[in-house]
Amino acid sequence: MEFPIDLSTYRPISCTLTGALHPGEAAHLKRNIELVRDSIIFFTAYANRKGLGGHTGGAYDIVPELMILDGLVQSGAAIYPVFFDEAGHRVAAQYIMAALSGHLAIDDLLHYREFGFGLYGHPERDDERGIRFSSGRLGHLWSYVNGIAEANPGQSLILLGSDGSQQEGDDAEAARYAVSRNLPVKLLIDDNDVTIAGHPSQYMKGFAVARTLEGHGLKVDIGEGESVEALFDRICRAIRHDGPYAVVNRRKMAPGVEGIEGSPKGHDVISVDYAIQYLSRKGHTRAVAMLQADMPKQAPMAFRGSSEKQAKNRDDFGKYVCDILAGMPDRKRRVLVVDSDLEGSCGLHHIRKRFPEVYVNAGIMERNNFSVAAGFGADAGRQGVFGTFSAFLEMVISEITMARLNQANVLAHFSHAGVDDMADNTCHFGINAFFADNAIAEGDNTRLYFPADTHQMKAVLQAVFFDPGLRFVFSTRSATPIILDEAGNPYFGSDYRFEPGKDDLVRDGEDALIVSYGEMLYRCLDAVERLREKGLQIALVNKATLNVADENMLQRIGRSRAVLVVESQNVKTGLGSKMGSWLLERGFFPKYRTLGVSKPGKGGLGEQIHHQGLDPEGIMGAMTELVSG
Repeated sequence: MEFPIDLSTYRPISCTLTGALHPGEAAHLKRNIELVRDSIIFFTAYANRKGLGGHTGGAYDIVPELMILDGLVQSGAAIYPVFFDEAGHRVAAQYIMAALSGHLAIDDLLHYREFGFGLYGHPERDDERGIRFSSGRLGHLWSYVNGIAEANPGQSLILLGSDGSQQEGDDAEAARYAVSRNLPVKLLIDDNDVTIAGHPSQYMKGFAVARTLEGHGLKVDIGEGESVEALFDRICRAIRHDGPYAVVNRRKMAPGVEGIEGSPKGHDVISVDYAIQYLSRKGHTRAVAMLQADMPKQAPMAFRGSSEKQAKNRDDFGKYVCDILAGMPDRKRRVLVVDSDLEGSCGLHHIRKRFPEVYVNAGIMERNNFSVAAGFGADAGRQGVFGTFSAFLEMVISEITMARLNQANVLAHFSHAGVDDMADNTCHFGINAFFADNAIAEGDNTRLYFPADTHQMKAVLQAVFFDPGLRFVFSTRSATPIILDEAGNPYFGSDYRFEPGKDDLVRDGEDALIVSYGEMLYRCLDAVERLREKGLQIALVNKATLNVADENMLQRIGRSRAVLVVESQNVKTGLGSKMGSWLLERGFFPKYRTLGVSKPGKGGLGEQIHHQGLDPEGIMGAMTELVSG
């Protein structure tokens, strides 16, 4: 299969830092921009057609900057030849530049975000394939680029940023450092007034990325990003300048793309219908035909012991919190919900719609936002509610400690835990949940909860919402089925009441035992049922309270001949190590093994689980080996 848009006509513009752009080169620059933008529309939509998702608008936006930079580098300007980008969602632009430079085959772009092809949802460093940096956690890259600048005197460093990514507090420290050292770091800021959940000009009044950078001492140039001749002059002026410089480019998100222009829809992947409309207008008939062609569909997998129906805990979290708030007449006084621009991913949009009086869209500032929730919850009877991705828990460890020392009440929802369906790949793996369990043991009431299905999520929230202290509730990006009992009824049904610290015996068996939780429980249940058919009677324990030992259940676990802990957390930091210590401390020595995340990601969606050996077949193999070994 060939890439349907002819990229062989691409040629970097010929230019210098000191001369104006020749009219012929200006026309060629505009053709390059159109060619590359059309290609990004196509291959991101093609990934969407395959169900892989992705991001279109941000990568589409910055093409003029990249075309100018590529021309300057190819013409010999003293620029470090890596166009660092702190907004990882714009990675489609990095992949097409790698293809145009010959590091990737053009046809590789057809496999954007597919398992095993290396074109992940965020850039991961692979020098041979033209990807020279990793990014994706916002605010982390500028300081790194400062270090590259320190190591490469005489060259300008390019950092592509945005009005969204620049909200992170790390960038303030990086700005001050760059100014104090007069580093030749040149920021190209896509100021499109769009982030995932809305428009910064509306939800963060007073914030202006240009004024912020000026306040740190940078020279700032504000202009229209789509005026390419002027953009060329402004970028050249920035590179000639002695010291750090920011070129702030105002434009709508995805300019000229009907259906997503100027909208948060442009942050995500373009819909196939909008892409077909766009490409049809441009005459790309082969690309349109590929988007319209039938795609092979995988039959949904069935798991023994679970329902065919599935639900997303990350979304249902918000619905269940709404149910609690509905019965609270003084909710505005007692509850503050602080979102970090991920409301749709954490279920918090349900709260915004039903109870806007308790909701704050607080922007891309996790450290601040967790501490705001903690400050609101500083007094008895008040609850701060916070939400973000589990990967970003690692960003708020110090804030967690200070919240605990201030005896704050915070209910924190960390979605996208584990690795399941994580096309954004390794940087977005939420595999260090236990980092939150970092208190001194004496008197600690920190609790980590990872419900197995939507019914248990509801029960957990009903039980712990008003508890004092820090409570962390985890959910996955993927949907999960309903756990069933041996009679085929929901295990966590209407009669179930969640007790913090109490484990659930989902299946009994005398030959060995599996301990699991979250989205791994239904996979373990499938393995247990299939092993029964082979004559092995395996017990299954659901440990929804991750960091508290259930003494009664530990007795049952410790007496087992063999124990397998299965989780989608880091095998180095997860429940497996904690459970092993608990058993040894109580004098139990069963055969013991833990399965968890031990490999970097490989892209795709559900394939991540199989890649880590965490699918039912992997669990069955590990259990059989443990019992027979």
